[in-house]
Amino acid sequence: MQRESFWNALVLGVCIAIAGIAVGFGFYKGRASERYVTVKGLAEREVSADLAIWPITFKAAANDLAALQREIDTGRGTIADFLREAGFAENEISYSAPRVTDVEAERARGMEARSQYRYTADATVTARTKNVELVKKTMERSGELVGKGVALAAYNWETPTEFLFTSLNAIKPEMIEEATKDGRKAAEKFARDSGSKVGKIRRATQGYFSIEDRDRNSPDLKNVRVVTTIDYYLVD
Repeated sequence: MQRESFWNALVLGVCIAIAGIAVGFGFYKGRASERYVTVKGLAEREVSADLAIWPITFKAAANDLAALQREIDTGRGTIADFLREAGFAENEISYSAPRVTDVEAERARGMEARSQYRYTADATVTARTKNVELVKKTMERSGELVGKGVALAAYNWETPTEFLFTSLNAIKPEMIEEATKDGRKAAEKFARDSGSKVGKIRRATQGYFSIEDRDRNSPDLKNVRVVTTIDYYLVD
């Protein structure tokens, strides 16, 4: 009877020891899974705009609407001929509806409106092309339109010239890879300082891509930027 009790106690002790080891190993693994570092990786690239939108706004005035429309048509034709001569294709030139003002109506409402003409209008001809250099060169010659009788409007804040970069998808994979490598460098430095090594990625979050003008005087050059946030496991 005593011999049987001895073996039962021995078996029970072994089971308890194994269970203790398993619990301890599980606790270690759980603690190890909590050891990670969060880093941010940065990638930046300077690119050239690949799409230009150039609105050319001019003014027209007349004492009746029919005459005003003729003035608008003449101005549009002059600008379109100028753009074609510069090298723009027909499908790169478009026309917006004119914005007409009745000067007498404005005066009747008490608004400041001094003009020898009853009607005035702002009309816009827009050049839209992927040939950014052509736009830049032709803009330098836009003063020639004044000599051709076109009353160019002052800078219009509502319709500014735009230089856009539309090929982001082509450089996204490389920039994400660069940002990830940059983040890993930061993680490796942290690991060295703490006596650890960098393990697998625990979690990664891709930030938003931003596209901004390089500077105020070079709107055709853009800075593309992305920041990724990455959690790396730390191992001994």
